[in-house]
Amino acid sequence: MTRDHHLREDKQAFLVTLKQRGIRDHRVLDAMMTVPREAFVGSDQAEFAYDDRPLQIEEGQTISQPYVVALMTEAMQLEPDDTVLEIGTGSGYAAAVLSRIVEKVYTVERHRVLANLSQERLANQGYDNVSVLCGDGTLGWPEHAPFDAIVVTAGAPDMPQSLVRQLVIGGRLVVPVDAGLHQQLLRVTRTGEEETETEKLGGVRFVPLIGEEGWRDRE
Repeated sequence: MTRDHHLREDKQAFLVTLKQRGIRDHRVLDAMMTVPREAFVGSDQAEFAYDDRPLQIEEGQTISQPYVVALMTEAMQLEPDDTVLEIGTGSGYAAAVLSRIVEKVYTVERHRVLANLSQERLANQGYDNVSVLCGDGTLGWPEHAPFDAIVVTAGAPDMPQSLVRQLVIGGRLVVPVDAGLHQQLLRVTRTGEEETETEKLGGVRFVPLIGEEGWRDRE
């Protein structure tokens, strides 16, 4: 049996897993099936691409568990003409998934190696509605604000106010925030110039969000 055949079978099982775990938005499911996760990991990890678990990537970082990518994408309540900001590009996989659902994706990565690699992978795969910036993601990307939705793929000590201010009124921020012994995934909706509403979506575990409005870099 060929590697491609194995991957196709794994991908079908992967779709079943996402549905069983409660992902309902057909646009999210279609995007997760369209984007080849194996193209965003090293060749030594490709056979595990459709396992529902994180995988190691460059710079000591990870590519998120597929269910978590789907959960956070669904939580943003996206529309086709939305502009989305992602904080923490990593391998570029989640940005590629978002690019199949919305009009434009901006993504910020603090590691230069990862920013360059993800830009290369996204370009090679033809995801031409994604722009990558190497910088401090806790400060967002003000030049392209406001955004309809923002997703943060690292755990913040508390709510990054720069990101809240870069949402449109009615925009949604999905972010893991420190909650003592664990992290809580939150959806924050900007309801007015200074008003927000916050919903708790469950416990998660992410690497720390490093930056001016995040944790201090201990490296």
